[in-house]
Parts: sequence; C-alpha cells; structure tokens
Amino acid sequence: MARVSTAGRRLQRSGTPPASEVRRRRHRLTSRPFILLLGALYFGMPMLAAFLFTVLVPGDGPNSGWDPSAYGRIASADGIGASLALSFGLAVAAIVIVLALTLPAMIAVRLAAPRLRPVLEVLCTLPLVVPPITFVAGIKRTLTWQEPLSATPLYSTFNVVQQPSFPLVLVIAYVVLALPFVYRALDAGLRTIDVRTLVEAARNLGASWPQVVIGVLMPNLRSALAGACFLTLALVLGEYTVAALLNYQTYPVWIVWNAGVDPQLSVAVSLFSLALTWALLLALSTAGARRKESK
Repeated sequence: MARVSTAGRRLQRSGTPPASEVRRRRHRLTSRPFILLLGALYFGMPMLAAFLFTVLVPGDGPNSGWDPSAYGRIASADGIGASLALSFGLAVAAIVIVLALTLPAMIAVRLAAPRLRPVLEVLCTLPLVVPPITFVAGIKRTLTWQEPLSATPLYSTFNVVQQPSFPLVLVIAYVVLALPFVYRALDAGLRTIDVRTLVEAARNLGASWPQVVIGVLMPNLRSALAGACFLTLALVLGEYTVAALLNYQTYPVWIVWNAGVDPQLSVAVSLFSLALTWALLLALSTAGARRKESK
C-alpha cells in the first residue's frame, strides 16, 4: 500500500496526469465537435431556410427560380432609412445615458459602500423579471396623465418626451431594459482591475474625479464598455414590443410592418441586420483579443 501511494505521489510530482484525467480530456475532445455541429445546425438551419426564402421564387413561370433581387431592394426600400436612423439615434442616446448612470454608481459603491453592491445589483437586474408587455402598459398608463396636468409645467414635458421625430420616452424605456446587460458587462470589467489602487494613485497625483473616471478607469475598461455599448445597440435594434405599442416606427417595427407588404424583403433585411450584428460582435471580440496579446 505504501508503495502504491509513493508511486502516486511520484506521478503527481512529475506532472503526469492520472488515467481518469486522461479519459476526461479525451471525452471532451471527442464530444466538442459534436456539440459544435449541433449548435451549427440549431442556428444555421433556420438561417438557411430564411435565406432560401429570400432568393427562391416558387412556381413554373418565367420568374421562378433563383432571384436575389430582394437584397438589391434593401437600400431603396421606402422608410428603411428613416427607421434605421431613428433606431441608431435612440441607441446612441440610450448608451450615453445608461453608462452615465451605471458606471459612476458602480465605482462609488465599490469604493465607498461595498455593502450596497447587492442592492445595486438587484436594482439593475430587476427589469429582467418585468415582462415587456407589463412594462409598456405602465408607460402608456403614465402618459395618460397628460390631460389632467394640462395646467401645469409638466404638460410640456409630456409633449417633449413623445415627439415622433425623436421619442425620448423610448430612450427612457431602452435605458431601463439595458440596465441588466450593462451592469453585468461593467461588473465583469471592474472585477478584473484593482479599482481602489488605481483611484488612490490617481488622486494622490492630483487628478480630479472626472479625470480619474475618464482618464484612468475607462481606458482599463475598454472591453467592458465596448461590450455594454454593443449589447445596448443590439437590444435597441431588436426591440419591437415597446416601440410598436407606443406607435413609433423604429427599425424592428418597420421590418414587421413590411412583412405584410413584401415578405421576401422583410426577411432579407432581417438577415442583413443579423449579419451586421454578428460582424460587429466578431470585430469587438477580435479587437479585445488583439489588445490582450499586445499587453
């Protein structure tokens, strides 16, 4: 027995893995291609079917067969430019506001009140448990207070937030919906750096609080900030319920509306948007990997 234990210790010291660990590694290597293939089929088959729907015209007529003209009609489609510009503008405003709210609050909690971190986490992740239909119903109910407040200064505020050219009410809604994703992205970034040491060093060198946040912390949180911006942009470009029920024609609402007019064009635009989103995600991941290698 002593000889067996001594041999086991020698194997551990020499760095040779035991047989059970070798079997587990082989199992991972053999099961990984199967999992990747299953994931590719799960995501690829619906996209392939959608693509075939956009380029194949059924029937035996002269116009049947391969016809990729739906993708050529994307740029000239009526209303797509205005709806896409509106969604991008709403996304930029939502990104600026949600980062201005969450980043200083998370830094302050980490430095001055670490016991409040669970409270801040619950507040930021609370929108995940509220159904979007309930959320937008509450917004519509709140907007009905406009008439009773017609004799007060709040009446003009209600008018301003509902301007069709740039509805601020959608920006507020998107900020709330993006809070959980932004919080998780920034929390993961803040866990990778020593916030207290960086802040104390910058303050001892005479930096003001804006200089600390903008010049010291934000450069170390580039990947986390980029992830938060990307998640918010993807949410705004894909959110339909709030905008549709509040009667605003954003980019997702335009896609659904156009599905009844030109189904092939609507699906082509959806695939184009999905490809653009994946390209942005791939560029973000590649930039983060290159930055880590350069360090």
